[in-house]
Formats: sequence, C-alpha cells, structure tokens
Amino acid sequence: MELKSTNEEWTLILRPQRSWLDLRLGELWQYRDLILLFVWRDFVAYYKQTILGPLWYLIQPILTTVVFTVIFGNIAQLSTDGLPPFLFYLAGNTVWGYFAACVQNTANTFTGNASIFGKVYFPRLTIPISVVLSNMISFAIRFVVFLVFWGYYLIIGADIHPNWWILSLPLLVILMAGIGLGVGIIVSSLTTKYRDLQQLVGFGVQLVMYATPVIYPISSIQRNWQWLLLINPMTPVIELFRYSFLGVSSLDPAYILYSLAFTVVILVVGVLVFNHVESTFMDTV
Repeated sequence: MELKSTNEEWTLILRPQRSWLDLRLGELWQYRDLILLFVWRDFVAYYKQTILGPLWYLIQPILTTVVFTVIFGNIAQLSTDGLPPFLFYLAGNTVWGYFAACVQNTANTFTGNASIFGKVYFPRLTIPISVVLSNMISFAIRFVVFLVFWGYYLIIGADIHPNWWILSLPLLVILMAGIGLGVGIIVSSLTTKYRDLQQLVGFGVQLVMYATPVIYPISSIQRNWQWLLLINPMTPVIELFRYSFLGVSSLDPAYILYSLAFTVVILVVGVLVFNHVESTFMDTV
C-alpha cells in the first residue's frame, strides 16, 4: 500500500470503521486498470488448464439447449408459444446463463479473495465488478451463438418476427448485470458470517431458474398465478429478450420498468451492505 503525502497531509486514510454512506465510489475509476487486470485474470484463467479451453463458451449453451429441447420440448412437451423449441430455449439460456454466472461468481468475493484483501488495500468492489465484466465477455460469445442459430431460422422461414425492441438489448444487458451484481454482493457480504449461504448459492440459483420463464413461456401459467413469476425481476428481461428477437411474448414490455426499479434498489442496498462489511470482514472470514 502506498500513501502519498504533501506537507504531512495524507491523501488516503484507512479506518477500521466508516459510515454506511462513505462509499468512496470515485476510487473505482482510479483503480480502473486493476479492474481490467482482474477481468483478464478471470477470463483467461478460468479455462486455462482445460483441453477445449474457450470452446466451452460455445459448447455449454448448445449442449444445455439440446438437453432442454429433448427433455422439456420433446418429452414433457411444454409450450413454446409456437416458436421453434431450440431457439426458444437458447434465448432463455443465453440470458439466464449470464445472470446466474454473475450471482454465483460474485457471491464468493470475500471468502475467495481473503488472501489478497488481507495484504493490500484497493477498493473491494473492484472484484465483483470485474466478475460482471468478465462474464459479459462470455455472454457476448453466447449471444453470437444465439445470433447464428437465429439467423439460420430466419433464412429457413421459421415463424419468428424480430422487431424494433431489439434496440433495447443494451438496457437488458445492464439490467442482467445490475441484478446479478446486486444480489451477488449481498450474498457475499452475508457469507462472511454465515458460510452456509455459500453452499446454497448454486442450488438457489438453479431453483430460481424454474421460477423464471426460461424453459416455458409465461403464457403457459394460469393467469391467477402469473404474479409469482412477475415478482422475479428477471422475468421481464427474458420475456422482452424473446419478444425482441422472436416476436412472441404475452408479457407487456412495460414490465421492464419494474426490473429497472428493482435493479436500482438492489444495487443501492448491495453497495451499502458491501461497504459496511468490507472494513471488518477480515475479523470474521
């Protein structure tokens, strides 16, 4: 840690306790190079010692979609609102895969990086932000895979109708990243004291997937029970993504405003909790 001084006045003071609102978000910009280094570390190191390497970014969404198509489309014969089953499941899997990765990988921010945090000072929020950004690279690869199959179905004349809502894609990516980051840093803050939560993250994310229209459209749920799905902020995101590229959804696109409001709230709460925990977490990890 390097502290610069001018006339015996410190430019950086570290204290064991600070107020909830002392967020120091400006430091994130000062440490932007470090964030990029963490992004590179996460992206390169994840598949460094694997045989297929980055090809897993292509294989995983395709294999998962094939399994969904066989089990839920052919065997269970769940409705896909008249859309090609493979494309329907691939769209949901593309969106959900990014969100799930953000939550799961940021949930162990403190426990997984305790050795680094205990040696040198830097804004702890740089770690979960770098995770979200590195996962955005994998999302881009998954999205390209989706576009390839989407283009194929367009060429063969499948009954899909892309529309101008495609322009909302940047907003959808921001919402996925924001919700995943907010939920992830809250869970990571709680795991400093309650390690059981770390074991439940993967199971919880998988469970919530079935409460999200990833493998079925919201129209297949009885109207008096649809409110349970609409509580989930990822429901409007997935439905709008499908509607944008495939042209079919029974959900009003205006519901995306709920996801936007939820994202703002969960990020504010998450950053406040994270900021409160980071100054003392070394005493409990």
